Amino acid sequence: MMKDQQLDASFPGQVHEIPGGGIVLSKLDDIINWARSNSLWPLTFATSCCGIEYMSVAGAKYDFSRFGFEVARATPRQADVIIIAGTIVNKMAPVLKRLYDQMADPKYVIAMGACAISGGPFFYNTYSVVKGADHIIPVDVYVAGCPPRPEALIHALLSLQHKIKSGLTREQIRLNATS
Repeated sequence: MMKDQQLDASFPGQVHEIPGGGIVLSKLDDIINWARSNSLWPLTFATSCCGIEYMSVAGAKYDFSRFGFEVARATPRQADVIIIAGTIVNKMAPVLKRLYDQMADPKYVIAMGACAISGGPFFYNTYSVVKGADHIIPVDVYVAGCPPRPEALIHALLSLQHKIKSGLTREQIRLNATS
C-alpha cells in the first residue's frame, strides 16, 4: 500500500485496479513529460571552478543519481541536458553551439555560476569572454553563485524536472505553438 501511495504522489495519472491487473488513466503528454523528467542524462561543459561543484553533486554526499540524473554522458548525441559550468570564452563559443546542435530534441540547458550566466565577476569586461551562455544557446534554468553550492545545482535540476513535468520548458512551448 505504501508503494501505491508513493506512486500516486508522483505519477501523473490514476491507476484503477481490476481483477488481474490495473488500468492507467492519464493524458499521454503527461506520462511522456513525467518519463522525460525522471530520466535526464546530463552532458557536462565545465570550463572552470564551477566544474568542481558539479563534480561534488555526483559524489556520495549529494548523489544526484537519486533524482534521475545518474547517467552523465560524454557525448552530446546521448544527452538530454547540458550543464554549462564556468566561463565561456569566444574560442569555446562555437564548440558549445556545436555540442548543443548535436543533442537530440528535446534538449535542455542549465547555466551554472556567474561566469556562465553573465560573463562572471572577474572577467566581465574582458574582450575574450562571452557575456552569458544565453548569447549562444537558449537557457532553461540559471544557477546563481560564484561558484554555486551543490545544493543550488540540485535545486536547479529539480526545477528543470518540474518545468518538464508541467510542460513549461521553451522546447515544449515552441512545439505546442507550432501544432
